[in-house]
Amino acid sequence: MIQREFADKAKEILEPDDNVIGLAVAGSWLTNEIDEFSDLDLILVTKQKISNDRNRMLDYAKRLGDFLSGFTGEHVGEPRLLICLYDNPLLHVDIKFLTLDEFQVRIETPTLLIVEISVILTT
Repeated sequence: MIQREFADKAKEILEPDDNVIGLAVAGSWLTNEIDEFSDLDLILVTKQKISNDRNRMLDYAKRLGDFLSGFTGEHVGEPRLLICLYDNPLLHVDIKFLTLDEFQVRIETPTLLIVEISVILTT
């Protein structure tokens, strides 16, 4: 699936970044309901807060693929969310930018792709 390929590539790109603590997937990936029409929900956990700087959010997103467009999720009540569209292949990706403290409060337990401090991320 294109979502898995994108997530694997994102992991390779972000893993060497000293600011990145973890990368996780959520949404339909967790329930095995992902199909060719599904978006990809990523959670990027960083040491330094990124979600208060739209340009930094976009910089991270642009590193992950053939970025077409992106906008923040204030209209859905989640300003830490960047809603992105990528090309080659065409894919909608939601990236939520969280600090470690913010990651502790969540509605679902995501699948971790990158873990610097796994004990802390899974508590």
